[in-house]
Amino acid sequence: MTGKTRISKAFRLLASLGVLLTLSSAPSLAHGHRPIVVASKADTEGTLLGSMIALVLEREGIPVETRLQFGPTQQVRQAILQGQIDIYPEYTGNGAFFHGLESEPAWKAPASAHELAKRLDADRHGLAWLERAPANNTWLIAVRGDLARRFNLATMDDFAQAVRASMNLRLAASAEFVESPAALASFETTYGFRFPRDRIAVQADGNTMTTMRAAAQSLGGVNAAMVYGTDGAIATLDLVVMKDTKGAQIVYEPAPVVRAQALERFPAIAKALNGVFASLSTAKLQALNAEIAVEERPARDVAERYLNQLHRRPGG
Repeated sequence: MTGKTRISKAFRLLASLGVLLTLSSAPSLAHGHRPIVVASKADTEGTLLGSMIALVLEREGIPVETRLQFGPTQQVRQAILQGQIDIYPEYTGNGAFFHGLESEPAWKAPASAHELAKRLDADRHGLAWLERAPANNTWLIAVRGDLARRFNLATMDDFAQAVRASMNLRLAASAEFVESPAALASFETTYGFRFPRDRIAVQADGNTMTTMRAAAQSLGGVNAAMVYGTDGAIATLDLVVMKDTKGAQIVYEPAPVVRAQALERFPAIAKALNGVFASLSTAKLQALNAEIAVEERPARDVAERYLNQLHRRPGG
């Protein structure tokens, strides 16, 4: 055997050892794990929460592939059921529609809504709901600030009384809000009023930035708007949300939904995300959403800054 041959064999041996060392330092590859596919809906808050999920998993050393702004609710839901994605942020109240149980009273209380969604998806689809954020992103009605202050409008009871008294109210809302039994109709039944349909400016796309701007700027005489509870521009546009004191609406608290198979491969996912979502109050999500929607900052940057701040807190 020549010296050259010995050197060549030794080199190949070292190269093989190097490959093995590389594999051992990358558990996802060594154990044949594909990346965790993180998705989100195509809206501001969905992108924010999806970015948070991806960043948290990356910090845990979990391989991640992102498909943020994947699409509307039903598209993302079908994707996780078919195994195209592994995890995304969903709202507890949507469980009512996923499972055809819209009239179930449990959806109108935070704890029971989360528990029911969790149980149904685990039993029927092998999906796990992780810790929910204590932030209700449900349908609400907001009134232009100057009008609300002038007539002391603060709750849906006040709003209903104003409608019954034929106050000059004009509402901007999506077609879904007007037509769904779970939305405007639920408010009307609970608070005993009927909003004149000819005084509703129906917005085709259902974008709450459109409805809020219409109310704030009195476009077409609009002075009230359909909003979501954690919308970021509510305070900026000087709108006053009418409190749903009687719980007319289904509770929509965001939580990561993950395929059980993915959670089995990477059990650290649950602990890593639970603390983050538990820290997200309504006020906090409104502020973070405002950074994106109003200040036009990238969602990933907003998410990363929040996670850094959270990590620096005592016990964070």
